Amino acid sequence: MTLLTNKTLTKAGSSATDAGLHDAPDPSVAAAAIDTADSVDLAGDAYRALLEMIQLGRLSMDKPLQERSLAATLGISRTPLREAMSRLIGGGFAVRTARGQLVVKEPVLRQYLEIFQIRVLLEAEAAACAATRLDEQRARAVMAEVQALLATGSSSIEENHRVDNLVHDTIAAASGNPMLAQLIHDLRIKARCFDQNGTPELFEPGCREHIAILQAIVERNPEAASEAMRQHLDTVRVGLVARHTRL
Repeated sequence: MTLLTNKTLTKAGSSATDAGLHDAPDPSVAAAAIDTADSVDLAGDAYRALLEMIQLGRLSMDKPLQERSLAATLGISRTPLREAMSRLIGGGFAVRTARGQLVVKEPVLRQYLEIFQIRVLLEAEAAACAATRLDEQRARAVMAEVQALLATGSSSIEENHRVDNLVHDTIAAASGNPMLAQLIHDLRIKARCFDQNGTPELFEPGCREHIAILQAIVERNPEAASEAMRQHLDTVRVGLVARHTRL
């Protein structure tokens, strides 16, 4: 996984023009502008990559995060990686131990239940809004992805993760409220971090519940879409709690 991207002097030139410098830009100024922009972009890319790795269980909760190996894996220097790690701490996804080591934060069951209580409120509302806003063809396309996944009978964690994100992120985005969509996205990441390996027994019920939500949206039925989302999230919550209380 490599995050490095090539930048041009266009960004630096635009910055100089905006500042009123219409002559040829000072090369040192241009270089500094590019370095700053690259660092910001790479830190953001690294942060998103780290979150993905946490959700897929590639970053264990019981082992310190190693800067050297992560920088090599992501193909970046330690400077943007450290910024990304700071964002993990700020977002509540990682903590410093007493020895100063950074580890993925392990949520407790109470926190998970609190997250789901909020998710039900927000995602049920988003589903109702999506039933009046989401393009029918788009809804059917997402439904086809779920049906294809269901037809396989099982799939990889990565593919399940991709389709699950597709369903929930599409619905959240269709709410027409960017802040609501971002809150839902962030809460879903935190919930997934609680159960990195997923709950296999919920694969088929989850797919069918996703289809029911999308069908209600296609039929332009806000109440049915909202209720289907509530039922889906309740199934996930009950299943995961039952699994963890058995551990």
